[in-house]
Amino acid sequence: MTDSVKPRARTADKRRRLTTEAARVLHEQGVERTTLADIARAADVPVGNVYYYFKTKDELVLAALSEHSAHLDELTSRLDRLPEPRDRLKALIEAWVDQRQVTARYGCPTGTLAVELDKRADGILDAEAGTVIRRLLEWTGRQFRALGLRDPDGLAITLISAYQGMSLLANALRDPDIMAREGARLLRWLDSLQPPDRTT
Repeated sequence: MTDSVKPRARTADKRRRLTTEAARVLHEQGVERTTLADIARAADVPVGNVYYYFKTKDELVLAALSEHSAHLDELTSRLDRLPEPRDRLKALIEAWVDQRQVTARYGCPTGTLAVELDKRADGILDAEAGTVIRRLLEWTGRQFRALGLRDPDGLAITLISAYQGMSLLANALRDPDIMAREGARLLRWLDSLQPPDRTT
């Protein structure tokens, strides 16, 4: 490896660590309570170096939203390997339930960020958070459509609303069992959905 490649690799590694830790720390502490120093400390990067990569906290928030988007892409790509759309939706629910301890402590990563950013006056970052949620709705809608169900986009809203609701309640009550119980209910609901009978 040449000397010119090493600094570029270190630079990419620092930026990656900052982005990853920004997503985690902002989820755990919220935007208003988080400082650039908090994220620098979590990423093990000198605080002065943060400004080389991100000029403002808003830029770090955008990076955190990109991280959430990347996690969503990774999850849906993994789920898309399953042969049946119903199995993909069930695996999505199971993935949510698997995160119940973290969700009970901090809430849904994207949902809590979207709510907090909505309180701000600029209206830019909250739109970005909404984009991540919209992509999940679109992916979910495609699964319901592939099942041949009526109103696939409405069913997608029902499913994602249920997830956001159980995340909120689990967080507010600090009770991860809510996620487990409601996840099981959603799995039964999915099994009950059948395409319309084309013969009648």
